[in-house]
Amino acid sequence: MKKLTIGTVELDNPLVLAPMAGVTDLPFRLLCKEMGAGLVCMEMISAKALYYKNKNTRDMLHIDPREVPVSLQLFGSDPDCIAEMAKEIEELPFAVLDINMGCPVPKVFGNGDGSALMKNPKLVAEIVEKTARAIKKPVTVKMRTGVDDQHINAPEIAHICEESGAAAVAVHGRTREQYYSGHADWNVIAEVKDRVKIPVIGNGDIKSAKDVLEMKRITNCDGFMIGRGAEGNPWIFKQILHALETGEELPKPSIEEMCDVVLRHARMVVEEKGEDRGIREMRKHAAWYTAGYRNSSRLRGLMNEAKTYEDLEQLFLRMKEG
Repeated sequence: MKKLTIGTVELDNPLVLAPMAGVTDLPFRLLCKEMGAGLVCMEMISAKALYYKNKNTRDMLHIDPREVPVSLQLFGSDPDCIAEMAKEIEELPFAVLDINMGCPVPKVFGNGDGSALMKNPKLVAEIVEKTARAIKKPVTVKMRTGVDDQHINAPEIAHICEESGAAAVAVHGRTREQYYSGHADWNVIAEVKDRVKIPVIGNGDIKSAKDVLEMKRITNCDGFMIGRGAEGNPWIFKQILHALETGEELPKPSIEEMCDVVLRHARMVVEEKGEDRGIREMRKHAAWYTAGYRNSSRLRGLMNEAKTYEDLEQLFLRMKEG
């Protein structure tokens, strides 16, 4: 599979773990990297919170040498603040600085951040230009197709980003209004690819190697960003790479392998965040991991009652034993 180059950064392969709030923390990124992701993206970080030295936000900046190369994503709508914070943290070991122009969450959108930026092309240009000038590392932008069906402007926004100094763009094939419902429109990603010369990373509805090949056929994009397809399924990167290289599809992980990875994931989260918070956060991951396996619905109810690592361990040991 052809490698993907973003500015001065060459990736081993063009498969990218999407930035997902509450999901792509350090433990999950490490697992996806081990499974073959060419680039892993951190959870989005508020430039304003960094400016005000919010401790919880600072804690999110932790990067492990085992996960590099990493993309660090900032969100906000103040060009000076984003550029200043990008410069302040540039010494951290991330490879790429991404600017979020795709988040659809009401609180973010209502503040004029995330996907709301797509309504203001002039502000987009100012943010990208000031940030690209402030740091030496490549600056990328993640966006949606537009705010709604009446305002599909990703090709225009991508062109502005390129002209302002962006090294690549990632396009989620849904509007802000769609959130994560319906189908991703890969044709808009194709339009973006036709409009710019910088690499275009396609995002939306990638669940298999077949989807990667189909997205490539439709869009001719340079990279493939996987979000919800990786939830509870860090193996997706390994599966796609194997299928593209050999033409063979790997089987779904055995129940034993799945349980082992869940428990390892849990140990990593507990070590990173403490047992109380770690186990609470693992409940959603455990539910995603177990979907489609035997007795999974009954197990999910019990997982919500787990309070300690030992509680979770006992549930998954029982699941392994059948």
